[in-house]
Amino acid sequence: MGISLKTEHLKGYKDIAWLLLKHGRSDLVKNAGLDKILIDDNDQDNATVPPGAEQLTDDLEKLGPTYIKLGQLLSSRADIIPLPYIEALSRLQDKVEPFSYEEVESTISSELGVRISKAFSDFEPTPIAAASLGQVHRAYMRDGRAVAVKVQRPGIRQQVAKDIEVWMEVARFFDDHTEMGRRYQFQEMLVEFRKSLFRELDYREEAHNLTILGDNLRDFESIAVPRPVEDYTTSRVLTMTYIRGIKITSLSPLTRMEIQGEELAEQLFRAYLKQILVDGFFHADPHPGNVFLTDDRRIALLDLGMVGRMTSSLQEKLLQLLLAVSDGRSEDAARISIRIGERTDAFDELQFNRRLGELVANHHDARLEQIDVGKVLLEVTSASGECGIRLPPELTMLGKTLLNLDQVARALYPEFDPNAAVRRNAAEIVRQRTTKSISTGSLFSNMLDIKDFLEMLPQRVNRIMDRVANNELAVKVDAIDEQRLMEGIQKVANRITLGLVLAALIVGAALLMSVPTSFRILGYPGLAIVFFVVAASGGIALAINILLNDVKARKP
Repeated sequence: MGISLKTEHLKGYKDIAWLLLKHGRSDLVKNAGLDKILIDDNDQDNATVPPGAEQLTDDLEKLGPTYIKLGQLLSSRADIIPLPYIEALSRLQDKVEPFSYEEVESTISSELGVRISKAFSDFEPTPIAAASLGQVHRAYMRDGRAVAVKVQRPGIRQQVAKDIEVWMEVARFFDDHTEMGRRYQFQEMLVEFRKSLFRELDYREEAHNLTILGDNLRDFESIAVPRPVEDYTTSRVLTMTYIRGIKITSLSPLTRMEIQGEELAEQLFRAYLKQILVDGFFHADPHPGNVFLTDDRRIALLDLGMVGRMTSSLQEKLLQLLLAVSDGRSEDAARISIRIGERTDAFDELQFNRRLGELVANHHDARLEQIDVGKVLLEVTSASGECGIRLPPELTMLGKTLLNLDQVARALYPEFDPNAAVRRNAAEIVRQRTTKSISTGSLFSNMLDIKDFLEMLPQRVNRIMDRVANNELAVKVDAIDEQRLMEGIQKVANRITLGLVLAALIVGAALLMSVPTSFRILGYPGLAIVFFVVAASGGIALAINILLNDVKARKP
């Protein structure tokens, strides 16, 4: 069954079909019926030429904001696409024209309930940054504070919802009719993507993320995080403190000589180690465009729309996985990966163990601090996906984060060695994790458990003593079924006894064959023949009984 085409979705169908023909498998497009709505254009002339990862990135940028976000989603799924594509998609940048000041003014007035002139003493009409979902303007509060006001692009929510609806129809077809769809469950993936994207479209979520990250990194004097202005923040308008600076990638050689690049890179790396391994909440998009060098020579982390979260259990399994890889224990690495992920029907354990063995061999004899953590995570995720295991997207997101972080740190200090930074900060990270594990909250929780145990202890002891006094205490040992054991022994004894009797009959019959007698059957001594017949009948009956009853007993 093909896709039921809707007139209002024709452009969306065409865009998807064009992408699949150019970058994917054209037979999938034909099976889905999408080739019927393709139109002839110059771009399709190149469909027969295999494009590269950079071309896919450019094509997604041309198709608009939802496709840019789709590329970011794909870049977090190393189990689906090759690593070169992940690296290219991770560099996706919004290249869109800003929307008009009149639309900005209308959005702010409707969201804040007052005119811009009443809310701000000054508001610059020209945006300082424009992206697919919104744009940022510099303004000044009535008390003189400089703020950055992020305003959502008009109609973007409706456009995103429409695009995702088209994708869901195509994903449903793939899940029902293709092996790849059954393996990766594209509908489930899009459901999670829709939740994530609409959270990003709610600027109150980003304001909350800014607050959390700022609190977690308050001890890092060289790291700055914008603070939201809650009274001036809604789902479509985000007001936060303005941080003046320049992008890390725009640093001139002279600026690099003036700053303490090594110290800043060290602080930045230490801050991310704390986010990932201690807090479990990290800025997941530290590409150079989101990391600024401020005028007071600090590092500013911007754009908290995309964050990653890791549970304590996932953190521990991640460390175990890295240790297994560094020690050359491929079987343990495979076992831990299976525990982290979810096995699909296409899971091939033999192939997975082989792939992990190759990966481990590439990192054999490397100590933990010498491993390129980001690359290892992406390789493990990619191998898992190819062998039928779905690992949490957080692992790919973490791998991308660490790769981007390395790029940013080297922009600050080209000789920066992240592996050495791990060695220097390992002890501090362990101390912080230990401190967190014995925090006030966990201590109170343990105290409550002890309190419940002590309250119930007298009652439980009384019940035990009453049973002992009344001779009612019984200890059950779940070891073997004694009744079935005795039945089995009895069956064996009976068969041995019957076998001995039959053997005696055969021996007796053989001896009687040489005794003269007038009673004969078929010319042979009659009594001997009778014994032979009885022994043969008993033997056949015993054999039939063994075959029927023993085979039946072995069946579940």
